Amino acid sequence: MILLYNPPSSAQRKPILPCSLLALGAVLEGHHAYNIVDANLLGLPATPGDSIELVDRRIRQTDASVLAVTVMPGPQLQDAVPLCAELKRRHPTLTIIWGGYFPSQHWKTALRSQFVDYVVRGHSEMAFLALLDALAADATATEIHAIRGVCARDEHGEPMDGGMPALPKPANLPDWPHHRVDVGAYLRPTFLGSRTIGHHSSYGCPFFCGFCAVVNMVNGAWVPDEADRVAATVRMLVEDHGANAIEFYDNNFFVSEKRVRRFSEQIRDLNITWWGEGRIDTMWKFSDETWQAMADSGLRMVFLGAESGSDETLARMNKGGKQTVAQTLEMAKKMGRYGIVPEYSFVLGNPPNPEADVKSTMAFVRKVKEVNPETEVILYMYTPVPLDGTLFEDAKNSGFAFPETLEGWVSEDWQNFAQRRSTGMPWLGYSIQQQLQDFERVLNAYHPTSTLTHLTPIRRKVLRAVSAWRYKSGMHRWPYELRALHKVMRYRRPETSGF
Repeated sequence: MILLYNPPSSAQRKPILPCSLLALGAVLEGHHAYNIVDANLLGLPATPGDSIELVDRRIRQTDASVLAVTVMPGPQLQDAVPLCAELKRRHPTLTIIWGGYFPSQHWKTALRSQFVDYVVRGHSEMAFLALLDALAADATATEIHAIRGVCARDEHGEPMDGGMPALPKPANLPDWPHHRVDVGAYLRPTFLGSRTIGHHSSYGCPFFCGFCAVVNMVNGAWVPDEADRVAATVRMLVEDHGANAIEFYDNNFFVSEKRVRRFSEQIRDLNITWWGEGRIDTMWKFSDETWQAMADSGLRMVFLGAESGSDETLARMNKGGKQTVAQTLEMAKKMGRYGIVPEYSFVLGNPPNPEADVKSTMAFVRKVKEVNPETEVILYMYTPVPLDGTLFEDAKNSGFAFPETLEGWVSEDWQNFAQRRSTGMPWLGYSIQQQLQDFERVLNAYHPTSTLTHLTPIRRKVLRAVSAWRYKSGMHRWPYELRALHKVMRYRRPETSGF
């Protein structure tokens, strides 16, 4: 028996459909017996010990020999490290396999621990199946090391890189085994709808942004599922399970205009709303007919990486020459005409001049709000990823280095880093941090987010009235009254409440 374990994905343990484990389960069907165990369904209050006891109980009940854990940086890593260490102590013969973004990037660190036996890198459904087949057949270490995408230790206990596996083609993979989970437990209220659920319809992204962890996982590859099949899955979630809103977790859902338009036309009759992630300079080229089709199908918001208010910084991010600040402003206008909300993310504090970068982007955010006040704004601090390129080299030259142990990664400072909330980057001083924190607090009060459904129209008017003088005058410093107001109204999104 193989247990596929999904650690808590947020402090709130939001029940988000474990897409990566369903994708693994799809290729295991008919080959290996497996169960999916999701700590997010434990609810609150919950402690790390609850996760350990949950998985330990399932190991004993099923006599499981393999525990496979999907690990993102942040809360999942925080849970996975003590859980796997303790379960390895209790079950020394248990084979523990890690996959996901964190071990794909930091496989050496994972394998230096004494409780992770193998790492599967990248989109590793087929590599994972090959590893399980090899283990079941008592394959030699040499045979296991030959599996592309599988990292293991050599005879001296040193980590060996198995490389990245080829991206699977979704059209050639089985449908996800939704019957393996309680789909109803993952239907949750969001700003999109009262019964929102997630899906993932493609692998990779064809771009090479200098701050994105996806780049060295896929090297510019993008492999989508067919539009009709994606629409059929959405129809199943709506008609069989009562979903009324869909979140697409693709790295870039909107790469192909033809695919997006076909999908939009196929779901128009479902009367749902949906959300996805795209890129400004790609969607900039979409025809008016495609924009109308997306709007008619219920597209309510698109997450777009605006990233910076400087064309020079965009170039350093490997976006320059493709995406410009002028496009960002025009895209905000265009989406407003179709009633689709642009959700712009910005990465601030970029080296080599983080203070100037913060100031220029804060000024640009105000311009965005002028052309489309409905624009959602998410502000992140720049955090390096291990990529060749200007940004990462600048970071290293400033004294940046990743932890070399899992214990280091789960310290408080590095947990904040993983969620782009670190205050310890060597090129960021307290003054820069404070400027951004104060600006964000004023911005979110004057333009309260539409994603927080508990904010009534009256509360929004109060927030705007109290913050108006600060926003209009640019006096963001020491917004004590807004800090107090937040305690009463909770007007800031969970993603940005770290400031």
